[in-house]
Amino acid sequence: MGVSVTDAIDPVASLLAVLDLRDAGARTTEDIFTGVSQPMPFGRVYGGQVLAQSVVAASRTLPPERTVHSMHGYFLRPGDPSDGITFSVDRIHDGRSFSTRRTQAFQAGVPIFSMIASFQDDGPGLEHAEPMPEGVPQPEDLPPIDDDALHPMSRRMFSERPVDVLHVPSPVYTSVEGPHVPRQAVWMRTRRTLPDDPAIHRAALAYLSDLTIQEPILRGHGVPWNAPGLRVASLDHAMWWHRPGRADDWLLYVQESPNARGGRGLSTGRIYTRDGVLLASVAQEVMVRVPQE
Repeated sequence: MGVSVTDAIDPVASLLAVLDLRDAGARTTEDIFTGVSQPMPFGRVYGGQVLAQSVVAASRTLPPERTVHSMHGYFLRPGDPSDGITFSVDRIHDGRSFSTRRTQAFQAGVPIFSMIASFQDDGPGLEHAEPMPEGVPQPEDLPPIDDDALHPMSRRMFSERPVDVLHVPSPVYTSVEGPHVPRQAVWMRTRRTLPDDPAIHRAALAYLSDLTIQEPILRGHGVPWNAPGLRVASLDHAMWWHRPGRADDWLLYVQESPNARGGRGLSTGRIYTRDGVLLASVAQEVMVRVPQE
């Protein structure tokens, strides 16, 4: 891709820069890659960034026709966006049609994220998919994105946002409007066109998958992001890529939380194209701590 964060002219260029890992060479038992982070106002690396970079690192050790179909990862420590990240890839298994890779992301010599991913050659087989929910408003039918309204969320995550996000029914940045139910839908896309490389779109989809997945838990209890003393942190993340698609077209992220207990909440999600093609499924458990009155 050949883009650096310092040369980036817009947030999407910054996103492409962090996905453009440098190959630091292979060691005896592992492949090493290095990367940088997007600027983060709160001084922590965005989880979707490091998991997308980990997918990129693992993918670099395989031929392009063998693509990622699932990943399971754990967020171990908060990352520092001002410091570089080293990615270590172990080639655990290579079979006739499947490969397995373990990727660990390091800063200051300690792991901040650990992932195992599986890759497969595409081929024929049985096929079905859960249909996209009916009656969801289209992006054009929703109020336009208001940067002032997004400010609490963008301040929490990005200095400049590389993606557009439209909530159904409404955002939970400063208040939770409507019924307090543990489900929502979100339209999302990158803010401009990405290169045609399918590997970039798979990584970008991983990047997007960490956005807003925590919110069904908050919505179900009427807790907005700016609630005093609220603490939320992603614990683990799982993702399954079902079909190819573009991250720069509008995608519908249907999310729900089946359970919350003991300071943890579980959210699941399905990502669809506008015409109803199921691209991916996601699951994430998060720490959620709300001060008692």
